[in-house]
Amino acid sequence: MSLWTSEAAAKATGGKVTTAWECDGVSIDTRTIAPGDLFVALTAARDGHEFVAQALEKGAAAALVSRVPEGVSPDAPLLIVDDVLEGLEALGKAGRARTDARVVAVTGSVGKTSTKEMLRAILGGQGRTHASVASYNNHWGVPLTLARMPQDTEFAVIEIGMNHPGEISPLAKMARPHVALVTTVAAVHLEAFENVEGIAQEKAAVFDGLEPGGIAIVNADIETADVLRTHAQSLSAEIQEFGETAKDWRLGDVKLTGNVTVARAIHGGDLAMFKVQSAGRHFAMNGLGALASAEALGADLALSVAALGRWTPFVGRGARETIYLDPVETERTLVLIDEAYNANPTSLGAALEVLAAAVPTNGVGRIGKGRRIAFVGDMKELGPQEVEMHADLAGHPAMKDIDVVHCVGPLMQHLHAALPEEKQGQWVDTSADLVPDVRRLVDAGDVVMAKGSLSMALSKVVDAIRKLGHPAPQSKNEDA
Repeated sequence: MSLWTSEAAAKATGGKVTTAWECDGVSIDTRTIAPGDLFVALTAARDGHEFVAQALEKGAAAALVSRVPEGVSPDAPLLIVDDVLEGLEALGKAGRARTDARVVAVTGSVGKTSTKEMLRAILGGQGRTHASVASYNNHWGVPLTLARMPQDTEFAVIEIGMNHPGEISPLAKMARPHVALVTTVAAVHLEAFENVEGIAQEKAAVFDGLEPGGIAIVNADIETADVLRTHAQSLSAEIQEFGETAKDWRLGDVKLTGNVTVARAIHGGDLAMFKVQSAGRHFAMNGLGALASAEALGADLALSVAALGRWTPFVGRGARETIYLDPVETERTLVLIDEAYNANPTSLGAALEVLAAAVPTNGVGRIGKGRRIAFVGDMKELGPQEVEMHADLAGHPAMKDIDVVHCVGPLMQHLHAALPEEKQGQWVDTSADLVPDVRRLVDAGDVVMAKGSLSMALSKVVDAIRKLGHPAPQSKNEDA
């Protein structure tokens, strides 16, 4: 069964079809387009119409355009609309309307992508599940996700993000969730908001799209929880809370053991132990929110707990790996925690806690003592208090257990200056400046974490550390 026929797509968008076609997917990028996809010629850094001919050459079933592009035959398979983005939005709304899927929307200042992936793992074992790809959570990412949703989907997980006021509500109304989760509210995008309360009001707008009888999942532990509750109540939504202080889903003991987080969830008088295959208290909170959301959708709790225990973070979002520094002396390893995708004060604090809880190995490196080492980059979009927010990290409780902090960027220079001298590593302007020194800065036995805003490219440091290593040695019982 095709995803869209030309007839259905034309009816959804009000567009004109040049010739009949059927598509199996929807794409906005010719670099990753698959044969049979509908190519959507969005205008971003460049006009997507410039790539329509290339998309068709690569096997695209058709293209969604606002005109016949130069170099493309008028009888090529096209769906012509007045505005391509509006056409994609219409296709997304129609994709949502034609399915009986139970839908959950996920937003939050921190943890929304990880929580979305937890929900994908949890729900995927209990029904046909469709979810946002990567961090496709903005004005084109949400309609694209909805347009890609197969008609027979049983569960859908839609991530919704924002940079400025007024962005979340229309996306939530497009997604029409039965359950909406706010993971947390933190000091992110303060350049666009007056204060954290303003951010909370914007995050609460995810409840605007709730279907009748919908459920709002609220983090009870955050200072702005009342803002979320008040907005949900104004919409007559059922509220379920999660967190250490929550009455509905309470987080009990949390233990970090190696690369695993084990926690207790107390719900309705029942006790459920759950685990996440990554160390971090924040993963326990995200996991609790995911379990609450899944049960609100009608998922089985025991199956949800089992599936959550098999979930692991993506690269750049807390993935942990062992780097073998010597192909012969297999004990010469270091542990790399890749948090390079993005950063704000809350998520960086959580990453520092994970690093502080990690256990280095002594006696295997040239230094002899294994260390906890942080590579941290500037946190962007924090507004007028950005200098203070960077410097304040020196006083984070986790810092007492971290041995060395290397800082990247002009804002992180303030953290570097605020650190005790014995913890001060290098300060450099860019990640590229640090790459040549990586071999000297880390050693066997170390646990190393890298985190910074995406534009700081801490992934370059992560890649440089990976390149110090060798493939994991094969067992003697394995085939060569």
